[in-house]
Amino acid sequence: MPKILIIRFSSIGDIVWTTPIIRCVKQQVPDCELHFATKSSYAEMLTANPYIDKLFLLGNNLSELTQQLAQEKYDYVIDLHKNLRTLRMKWFLSGQKFTYNKYILERWLFVKFKINKMPNSHIIDRYFEAVAPLGVHNDGKGLDYYIMPAHEIDVNTYLPMSFQQGYVAYIIGGSEATKKLPLHKMQELCQKIALPIVLIGGKEDIENGDKLVNLINEQNKTLIDKQLVVNLSGKLTISQSASVVRQAKITIGHDTGLTQIAGAFHDTIYSIWGTTTPLFGIKPYTKNSIVLENNHLKCRPCSKSGVPTCPLGHFKCMNELDLGKITFEGK
Repeated sequence: MPKILIIRFSSIGDIVWTTPIIRCVKQQVPDCELHFATKSSYAEMLTANPYIDKLFLLGNNLSELTQQLAQEKYDYVIDLHKNLRTLRMKWFLSGQKFTYNKYILERWLFVKFKINKMPNSHIIDRYFEAVAPLGVHNDGKGLDYYIMPAHEIDVNTYLPMSFQQGYVAYIIGGSEATKKLPLHKMQELCQKIALPIVLIGGKEDIENGDKLVNLINEQNKTLIDKQLVVNLSGKLTISQSASVVRQAKITIGHDTGLTQIAGAFHDTIYSIWGTTTPLFGIKPYTKNSIVLENNHLKCRPCSKSGVPTCPLGHFKCMNELDLGKITFEGK
């Protein structure tokens, strides 16, 4: 019985991208025992995954986790993080090691000089290249996200009555300001949506979410009793947010982890891009991934993972993003 370890410590989107690998390794390597190592803060994303036999969690002590993993005597170690920390860890682990191509030079050329030498493939395809020596191939079944019963949200009791016939989940969060629409563009987007809207983000998005609620409802005073917008930013765990997204009719999101999770539940995802680009191989992994981006700028991408402010000061990638061609009817 081969014993296999997969390593991916962070972050939300990157972890959900590993789920096809987890499933295919478990199903295609006969009688394997599959372990996974990630940060403790992301445990809820993987605890309910039926293909993982044992989950190891990294707190503040890498050496302690490394010692635990070394005792397992692995036959294969699949490093899907590939940084100095995982390189150090693998020195102490038994078994044959596999990893993937991060295309660091190509990303740097793209960001620094706008020379695109990136492969025309999703990062998940690169993950599968790492496990190909084990005879593992992509089964084409997409992402997995398993939600523990304690994290399921009953929208019939959690959301207003007007939302129970269907709603749009708008993921307003993002790790950096340049990965998020400014407030006036968020308002423009919300005005195009015919269904009630649930806003989802982190604690840092509460203020913008509350402003959006006030702006949209103020413009629709005659319908205020229907509560057109609800702000759940900062109120939910990762999996609770995933539960709300799963039950939405439509999901729209910035370049952020929960938008990637949405690909596990919906065939169509609308994703919004500013400083970053899906050409890094990171667009939502689903059948119909609809990308909203400003392709009329020579300054994009200006970052591989987002920056606090626009380096040129104009933020045209978001401020001039054309939302006029997009309609969200909830059909």
